[in-house]
Amino acid sequence: MTLTAHAPALPAAGGGEGYQPPTPEIFWQPLFEVGPVVVTNQMAWAAIITAVLSIVMIMLSKRAAVVPSKGQWLFEGFYNFPRNSIARDMIGTKEFRRFVPLIVTLFAMVLFYNLAGSFFLAMNPVNGKVAFPIALTAVVYVVYHWIGFQKMGFVGYFKHMIPPGLPGWIVPFVFLLELITYFITRPLTLALRLFGNMFAGHMVIYLFVTGAVYFLLHGDGILMQALSLPTFLMAGIMLIFELLVQFLQAFVFALLTASYIAGAVADDH
Repeated sequence: MTLTAHAPALPAAGGGEGYQPPTPEIFWQPLFEVGPVVVTNQMAWAAIITAVLSIVMIMLSKRAAVVPSKGQWLFEGFYNFPRNSIARDMIGTKEFRRFVPLIVTLFAMVLFYNLAGSFFLAMNPVNGKVAFPIALTAVVYVVYHWIGFQKMGFVGYFKHMIPPGLPGWIVPFVFLLELITYFITRPLTLALRLFGNMFAGHMVIYLFVTGAVYFLLHGDGILMQALSLPTFLMAGIMLIFELLVQFLQAFVFALLTASYIAGAVADDH
């Protein structure tokens, strides 16, 4: 039992089969079963990442000093980015502080869950399984609706979805659209955007890597084998690009969360 990703098999050309591109099955990596529950590679890495993040953050917070250590300095730099550039800028200086723990936690979890797709022992982003983005989105969904109901009351929360000054005949249509946006579109796009980017990016990297290996091992002639070099190079370029996407998706997820919360706590509706 290992936590490493399992690359798809590459059949030899001489065996009567050509190159077989990777399929979504590469994301199904069961490790062991506990009764009816199958523990997968992503579940194991999610548990490890969550535990390590929790321990590091708690330890550095407890040891905080006026003159920071290198670890505290790095942690504060990491912490201040989602705190100031996301929570404070989106929610506002009046309300943002109570939501900082949520925004920082979501940003950190999404980022490191994504980075598992570029870590050589994992090479499989946790958020490449749609269940994880759905679970994270469910937290956001409950929080921003709960805040909205607390702030405006049950009826007021639905009233604020209708902009003032609209003609009476158009109000039902706008209300229906806003209702769909708040309760269906927002959570759906928040989860699927994260999942789709992690899934597609990893599939492209696998495509280049397995293609390069196939050219190298089963290429018919020196020219076909030579094609493995630029194909490996493209895999490396895509991996670097994927690192950027992994960070951006963590940023976007936290940013949209802060935006939804900002709409729920705003005074003017």
